[in-house]
Amino acid sequence: MFSDRTNWRLTRNRLTEALEEVSSSRSRVIDLTISNPTRAGLHYDESRILQALASPQAMDYDPQPKGLSSARAAVAEYYRSSHGIRDLDPERLILTTSTSEGYSFVFRLLCNPGDELLVPKPSYPLFEFLADLQDVKLVPYPLIYDHAWQMDFPSLQKAVTPRTRAVVVVHPNNPTGSYVQAHEQESINSFCQQHGLALIADEVFLDYSHAETLQKSFVANREVLSFTLSGISKISALPQMKLAWIATSGPAAEVDAGLARLEVIADTYLSMNAPIQWAMPVLLEQSGDIQRQLLDRVLGNLAELDRQLAAQTTCQRLSVEAGWYTVLRVPVTQTDEELAVDLLRCKSVLVHPGHFYDFPSDGYLVLSLIAQKAEFAEGIGRFIELLMIDDF
Repeated sequence: MFSDRTNWRLTRNRLTEALEEVSSSRSRVIDLTISNPTRAGLHYDESRILQALASPQAMDYDPQPKGLSSARAAVAEYYRSSHGIRDLDPERLILTTSTSEGYSFVFRLLCNPGDELLVPKPSYPLFEFLADLQDVKLVPYPLIYDHAWQMDFPSLQKAVTPRTRAVVVVHPNNPTGSYVQAHEQESINSFCQQHGLALIADEVFLDYSHAETLQKSFVANREVLSFTLSGISKISALPQMKLAWIATSGPAAEVDAGLARLEVIADTYLSMNAPIQWAMPVLLEQSGDIQRQLLDRVLGNLAELDRQLAAQTTCQRLSVEAGWYTVLRVPVTQTDEELAVDLLRCKSVLVHPGHFYDFPSDGYLVLSLIAQKAEFAEGIGRFIELLMIDDF
């Protein structure tokens, strides 16, 4: 009765079962996987945000497939003021309800059923579901770690086939927190030119650099046909507002052809709602204050993690440049899932095992850095206590 594309394994994993057991028997679990900023104890300008959603203009139905021109102009202004990109034409923007929808539009634009996309590994597990729904095959290329994360270009060359249509980069990657470096961008552009491929850049965490300077956005990439995805879910820490975009760049003829087709796709769905679009300038204005709060939280928790890890030699934190997450390298005495389950059951601390993010082997845990500081410190302390158990 159901399609093969939705034939996913829907049974609960061991970690989910353990979480339900612990939650039902104890009053409090320290969640070091938290990804929802609206439940992380941040302070929003609630009245300003809610007032922006009450624009009388939202009562008028103005179906613009790319999104309202005022909202697209606000996105262009964000790139000008935050990233120094002064030549982004709002006409090169397509508004979507989420980056997931943006991915689906671009996958449909570029791929026939069975075509292939090269995607980084490790990375966010959502790609697999999006690809299944669009009848696209994902072919992973590894990110390798040697004091820092880097793209494995020999593996890219081995992975490309006549059915490859695009390369996906996540800038910065989730969960490794590694940017695509300038020399890697040059190499990936050359690779795409060599094989006639498009480039898809996910930049939802671009603004969350742990250094004082931001990395360059792929919105300015002109060498190959590029689709850059982002949105206010992370930029303004408002995932519930459902507003994202696709920015198209590259050779003029390819950009024009791609935009014409994307506009038809967007017109077919007309998924954007008016109140959110009219509120866009205000929602983007909120980004400065909320990002400062989040970066203070992230950097404070990272410093606390390093302080506590310095007291032991069992595990180490891997280098991270940006984003809300960090990766720990742990001894392989059991599977990552077994370790995460033990930590939950013995210490009431929830972390993600590395295989959730497609790490190639055991020995990795992924932690969120946006947990409230006191809880984060307590959770790390409990984790280290578990590591110190003799039979670990």
